[in-house]
Amino acid sequence: MKIVLASQSPRRRELLGKMGLEFTTKSPEIDEEAIHGLPARELVKTLSREKALHIAQGEDPDTIVIGSDTVVVLDGEILGKPATPRQAEEMLTALSGRSHEVCTGVTVCQGEKVVSQVEVTQVTFRSLTPEEVRRYVQTGEPMDKAGAYGIQGYGALLVEGIQGDYSSVVGLPVCRLGRILLDFGVDCLALAGKDAP
Repeated sequence: MKIVLASQSPRRRELLGKMGLEFTTKSPEIDEEAIHGLPARELVKTLSREKALHIAQGEDPDTIVIGSDTVVVLDGEILGKPATPRQAEEMLTALSGRSHEVCTGVTVCQGEKVVSQVEVTQVTFRSLTPEEVRRYVQTGEPMDKAGAYGIQGYGALLVEGIQGDYSSVVGLPVCRLGRILLDFGVDCLALAGKDAP
């Protein structure tokens, strides 16, 4: 069975690979700005669906396509990727010592069948000094991350705790995706068991 990940994110590729699946990746060319203005949960659900459907248009109907999208939400406001180091510092300062939500939408489609769901995880930052914020921004890591941090990298030094799915904060809700794939006839554990010695 052919599986395509509608993303070039190295983090999503790594997570999907750890599920034991063989897949290819394609980058969806969609206008994300045109979809903004929706509440966070609806936004990530819609974007993940649009990404998956965009790639599915050029695939065989039997191909399974997976799309995903992640946003960080603080006090109801969506924090996207920072455009400048200064904006990254502002986001991190706002997150300092507080809890926020990370919403990740995931869509699986095959032919006419489309399933979209949302995973929400609460992340708590420890209190950060201005110097710590500056040093983290200097690593360059915040610049391509929603909310200006990567929990799988140096950003782990800022996170005091999480409540929910860690992999969803990285960018792909592995547990939820595994359950959705079962409905498409893909059992990741069964596939993993076939390769066991």
